[in-house]
Amino acid sequence: MKSTVIFVISLIMAFGIAQASGKSHYDIVVAQDGSGDFTTIQEAINSVPDFRKKARTNILIKKGVYKEKLIIAPCKINVTMTGEDGTVITYDDYASKLNRFGDEKSTSGSASCYIYAPDFIAENITFENSSGPVGQAVACFVSGDRAVFRNCRFLGCQDTLYTYGVPSRQYYENCYIEGTVDFIFGKSTAVFNRCTIHSKGRGYVTAPATEKDTAYGYVFHDCTLTGADGVENVYLSRPWRPYAQAVYINCNLGSHIAPAGWDHWGKESNKETAFYAEYQSKGEGANPDARVPYSRQLTDISRYEIATVLAGDDGWNPLSE
Repeated sequence: MKSTVIFVISLIMAFGIAQASGKSHYDIVVAQDGSGDFTTIQEAINSVPDFRKKARTNILIKKGVYKEKLIIAPCKINVTMTGEDGTVITYDDYASKLNRFGDEKSTSGSASCYIYAPDFIAENITFENSSGPVGQAVACFVSGDRAVFRNCRFLGCQDTLYTYGVPSRQYYENCYIEGTVDFIFGKSTAVFNRCTIHSKGRGYVTAPATEKDTAYGYVFHDCTLTGADGVENVYLSRPWRPYAQAVYINCNLGSHIAPAGWDHWGKESNKETAFYAEYQSKGEGANPDARVPYSRQLTDISRYEIATVLAGDDGWNPLSE
């Protein structure tokens, strides 16, 4: 009897230790020191069964700087990647860099990480393009639908975060995104909730390419926009495509934001088609009276609830996940 009790207690203790260490929570562990299942993130992604619809695959990435040009293919659905503090995915490609055939890689080809699969979740991971100020150099290229990023960092200069896909809905919560020119750009519908958006130099925070018949472009909720020392005359957005949409709701805007607020990219017709708006901006960069006349100051934001913006046809709500 005594030996049975000891055995049961041992099992309970072992189970508790496994839960505390997180081992029971993760299907795959990536560790550069060889203590996990794989030493590279790409190997871990490749091992995920294609189109695994009945369950989510949870991957723990141990602390480290992973220099990989990571590709999450469309068939690797329902993947969650969680990083320990200090987990960085980085690469140093840029648009004008030549590939093995002597061709320029282009903006799309410069990314450090490509996410094509739907229902992807990233938590506590830094996505970096380490090229520096060399023109377009993407840290993260997101094409898959229903993508979620929580407590992540996106580091780069020009064109840091490429919200590429259509239709693609993306949700960013408590993230840090930095850059200089057009450092959040693309066609997707994306919500940024309680994020810090940091301008490293003079330029444009966003360059949406929202398509004509798309209900929403970029919506920023309760975000903080900061600028590096000495940076000024940064614009909230300029329209990469005529029907660009960007809306800032209850955001704190630093003094680096230009009084005019918005730019039309030198094309008069963009003033008629782009939708640029704010709701109760605050901070030194909030200056509604000085804003360009084609922008809007909203009085009703009911249609910009996060769940409404991202609902699509399937009722997706990342806040309930």
